[in-house]
Amino acid sequence: MPFRIQLTPSVAYAERSRHRLDVCRPREAVAAPVIIFFYGGAWQSGYKELYRYVAKALARRGYVAVVPDYRIYPEVCYPDFLDDGALVVRWVKDNIAQFGGDPDKLFLKGHSAGAHIAAMLSIDGRWLGKVGLDPRCDIAGLIGIAGPYDLMPLRDEKLKMIFGGVNRPETQPIYHVAPGAPPALLMTGGRDRLVEPGNSVRLAARLVAAGNAATVLTYRRIGHFIIIAAVAPFLRFLVPVMRDVDAFIAATLRAPRRQASAPTQVFEIASGWPISCRNMLRRTPVPLRRQANRSKLRSWRDRRDQRP
Repeated sequence: MPFRIQLTPSVAYAERSRHRLDVCRPREAVAAPVIIFFYGGAWQSGYKELYRYVAKALARRGYVAVVPDYRIYPEVCYPDFLDDGALVVRWVKDNIAQFGGDPDKLFLKGHSAGAHIAAMLSIDGRWLGKVGLDPRCDIAGLIGIAGPYDLMPLRDEKLKMIFGGVNRPETQPIYHVAPGAPPALLMTGGRDRLVEPGNSVRLAARLVAAGNAATVLTYRRIGHFIIIAAVAPFLRFLVPVMRDVDAFIAATLRAPRRQASAPTQVFEIASGWPISCRNMLRRTPVPLRRQANRSKLRSWRDRRDQRP
């Protein structure tokens, strides 16, 4: 049954005009898991009011949801939006208990450019280190949706200005992977034409190679915007994003608290369209799945050519 919820809008977490966040929570929340959601917009646009449907959807499922605004281009360039994200995490750690959230059950979630921010804060310890935190022990998990984690070299002129050049690998989460990162759920759409799905697969592979937990869910017929729009109740029939997030958070919270060096080897590929295909979860490596699909296609062509 959905929880009754309460929205607290536009709370200041720092001094600038875009340093405001919304908190949406179950009315009776006590030590509930907390999700900070960073929205996308190519680091150039977006505002938290547009994503209140995400906050409300999460709160109705029992989470304390925090959706912040952060500074964007042309006001700032990299890495200022990461510093803003770190300030949000610091504020949540210090204050979320007042809203019924448990600061020790903190997950970072983001879509598109927001997934980049969430991943950088979770993987590259420099940013949270500036505010006295450590992602290895202060972040319970990372949830990335259609994120650009391995975007270099850049082709878009504005992105070159935002990140200070054509090829600056230090601005990408994949280049900062090390042992001890929090568990990651990386969700992507197989028909994403804005952020290539391989970003999620490559980051997951790098995380696993370093001994971290990473799960990839590829929703085969889903694009860049539908994957986050499907959080809304009337679009959930398209793709089970919310159920997969619930499952990841529940499994992460059940697991023993990992030490920085504890190895794990979770790496899953899924196809998720429609919801009835949820049982299609596979552990088959991507190259083998592609080879099997090509074999099926050749078999179908052979049967077609043999028809009279």
